[in-house]
Amino acid sequence: MEHSVSRRTLVGSGLAALIAGRSRAQPVFRLGLTPVFLDNDAAIIDGLRRALSRGMGRDIELVQRRTYQEITGLLLERSVDAAWLCGYPYLQHADFLDLVAVPVWRGGPRYQSYLIVGTKDGAEALSDLQGGTHAFSDPDSNSGYLVTATDLRRMGEQVDGFFSRSIFTFGHRNVVRAVADGLVRSGSVDGYVWEALAVIEPGLTARTRVIARSEWLGFPPVCARRDSLASEPVQALQTALMSLAETEEGRQALNSLQLDGFQQATPALFDGIADRMADLDL
Repeated sequence: MEHSVSRRTLVGSGLAALIAGRSRAQPVFRLGLTPVFLDNDAAIIDGLRRALSRGMGRDIELVQRRTYQEITGLLLERSVDAAWLCGYPYLQHADFLDLVAVPVWRGGPRYQSYLIVGTKDGAEALSDLQGGTHAFSDPDSNSGYLVTATDLRRMGEQVDGFFSRSIFTFGHRNVVRAVADGLVRSGSVDGYVWEALAVIEPGLTARTRVIARSEWLGFPPVCARRDSLASEPVQALQTALMSLAETEEGRQALNSLQLDGFQQATPALFDGIADRMADLDL
């Protein structure tokens, strides 16, 4: 009897070691990040990586680049397994990309674009900013470019002719800084980022003022190539994202991001962005 128990213990130990070895042998999952949220905050980024890694049961490498175009390109060429993009580049490549999950912020999967100026600026609407300087986030950003560009198009104007000069800061936080520091008169920024900064850097947003808010639009989603959506690693990411609120580590990551969680989404969530893309192409 003692010999039999020892044998079962040995077999069980060997099986556990084999499973652990297979887990360690799994390839690293590469997740691309654009300046969608509070970019360049190492603590937030590392907290998200650790929570997702634990939820997926494998190592995760977070890949960051300066522009949306670079990260989207990495995803299309399979250099990353999935990426947290924006609704605009997702729709630009909708033939090849699909939705993994979308963040839930303040109870829903939507956000707004904010038009901001300095606190002492008397402007009350986009039309008041003609001839001034303006900061955009990224040419492939919905909230940081597309919304303002299409608002101008609907007014019969274009970016280049309306503003005396416009710049791309390649980061929503950088847009807020540019306006707050008086480097430009106005800026187009992700409303979620502005509101998050109002909590963690109130002195920064206090030097700006929101003069316009867009309609509610689909929050920047996590995407994967359509032909890899059903793969085990991407499915594991989806499960880990939607289970973040169930663990202490996951809740800490969500709190740092000021998000409620993640949920599944359909392309219809981004119809408003698609309408703006159509207006811009007229």
